[in-house]
Amino acid sequence: MLSSALILAFVFVAVAFGLSFFRLLRGPSLPDRILALDTLYINAIALLILLGIQLGSPLYFEAALLIALMGFVGTVALSKFLLRGDIIE
Repeated sequence: MLSSALILAFVFVAVAFGLSFFRLLRGPSLPDRILALDTLYINAIALLILLGIQLGSPLYFEAALLIALMGFVGTVALSKFLLRGDIIE
């Protein structure tokens, strides 16, 4: 039962990843692209967590935590640059 649920979750997250990537390439404005990039790293975290569950390795959870941290910092930096035009004051 768990293996079929994991396969279904992989499919759904992969579709969400593809749609986010499409929005990143095709976004009508810069804030839409920043939001798509934010969604992309969240989908990458979900894929890593699912892979860690399937393989039973805690290493993937640590990698997901690092991606979450870097994604948050990147999103904040891009948003601040978009609002003010300068990252470091």
